[in-house]
Amino acid sequence: MSHTILLVDDDKLLVRGLAYSLERAGYRVCAAGDAAAGLSLARASAPDLVLLDIGLPGMDGLEAMRIFQHDLKLPVILLTARRSGRDEALGLELGADDYVAKPFDMDSLLARIKAVLRRPARWERPPPGIPLMVGELAINPPGHLARIGPHPLDLSPREFDLLYVLASQAGQVIPVETLLVRVWGAEFSGEPQVVYVSISKLRERLASIPGHTLRIVTVHRIGYKLADGET
Repeated sequence: MSHTILLVDDDKLLVRGLAYSLERAGYRVCAAGDAAAGLSLARASAPDLVLLDIGLPGMDGLEAMRIFQHDLKLPVILLTARRSGRDEALGLELGADDYVAKPFDMDSLLARIKAVLRRPARWERPPPGIPLMVGELAINPPGHLARIGPHPLDLSPREFDLLYVLASQAGQVIPVETLLVRVWGAEFSGEPQVVYVSISKLRERLASIPGHTLRIVTVHRIGYKLADGET
């Protein structure tokens, strides 16, 4: 059975050409010119993957990302003409499965699509459903809930999975490459930037909660560990 790809982009010429190329490659394609229409189509057609432009009219692509990720549980590859590293960082932080800058090589895009579709959806392979406690940190995977004392942590899916992996081996150094494979998948091997971005954001989340002793420690040239107090 061929996969269905939802293409959300306001560039009609690009949509026409890209849809043609994707259909020639054996995919079914549905398209929308803005995020709101894309979300409606996603709910109606249940696509297997979303190609999502960042610079959309109305709701921004990055704003739509959380809805695609949290509510519809869909893998997303971001498409953008922007060259800002900040856009890429934000996209990866929000849980994008990949990121492709325009203009892109079609063969490269098709290879990335195949890689994402081959990867078991992170939503079907959550961390083990065992609640974890590290000091004041409590993580409940089935409910996707994490809190420090009474304070909930607002985490993206990647941040949640990353925190769970660190907490499951609290006090132990976990190599960057191990974090890549366990949280992002083997296809991201050799791309440590995604780990650096999410670690930075996770530290910001922890720092927003006052009065605790948890911290993410960098072990130079090796990886990271979650420490509580002096541990």
